Amino acid sequence: MTALELARRGARVVLACRSRERGEAAAFDLRQESGNNEVIFMALDLANLASVRAFATAFLSSEPRLDILIHNAGISSCGRTREPFNLLLRVNHIGPFLLTHLLLPRLKTCAPSRVVVVSSAAHRRGRLDFTRLDRPVVGWRQELRAYADSKLANVLFARELANQLEGTGVTCYAAHPGPVNSELFLRHVPGWLHPLLRPLAWLVLRTPGGGAQTPLYCALQEGIEPLSGRYFANCHVEEVPPPARDDRAAHRLWEASKRLAGLGLGEDAESDEDPGTPSSLRSPHPEKPTVSEPYPSPQSSPDLSKVTHRVWVKAEPELQAS
Repeated sequence: MTALELARRGARVVLACRSRERGEAAAFDLRQESGNNEVIFMALDLANLASVRAFATAFLSSEPRLDILIHNAGISSCGRTREPFNLLLRVNHIGPFLLTHLLLPRLKTCAPSRVVVVSSAAHRRGRLDFTRLDRPVVGWRQELRAYADSKLANVLFARELANQLEGTGVTCYAAHPGPVNSELFLRHVPGWLHPLLRPLAWLVLRTPGGGAQTPLYCALQEGIEPLSGRYFANCHVEEVPPPARDDRAAHRLWEASKRLAGLGLGEDAESDEDPGTPSSLRSPHPEKPTVSEPYPSPQSSPDLSKVTHRVWVKAEPELQAS
């Protein structure tokens, strides 16, 4: 819904998705529904840092502008995947952290520009343990903890990023969409519970359109630049608990994230190969990201006076815990 609303406003939208099939289908549907042919797909797997770097290279070589970067991807469970690192932290925080770092020069060139990180109220349950930050996650209890920790990392990332970018014209915000009735709600629930939980979901959870309102507010609302680095819920600034406004922890997380993302002092790691890449995705020659070809642009398209391009980073829909 976030990408659809941006497309309806006339923005050029790049859908960065893990699945080529689903990403191409989503881009096609958005073009059809919005009437905007400037919606394209590019391949991005946030669990694979080589894929993140490849996406950034392809994007920077093909797109002259980047005005808003929205990190809307995330996972709430590792599923059956077992990797020698914290997959939840990798997808929900480290991947977006690296992508933001690689795209920052373009964001600065196009300033005023914005970064929106979709977080969750689950950050209130997070407690980062820097001695175990990238330990593998096993079992549903550890997954719940790791998910909350990754959402806390989102909030601290937005806070530190705002400090790092002060005076550049690039602002950033953490946004909580609220509990959303998406496909992820039932993905990890036993099948026999679906008939019981589905009606409940319709009663207590927000529609995807409702969940998109706060991220859209952070992306488009004029006059919120002085609130860069803050956490938004229900289209308003919301105070966060002490662990989420700890500037020392935010800076420590920044430095740890640079190490986990393979970044050197102020520049990328020399090699795109990532020893922590999921085994099913590791390749000695990573493929160049696939870019869908948009339909020919219409002769006249809606005018977007201040923002002309959007990037919506989305691997898999994420259920935001309340």
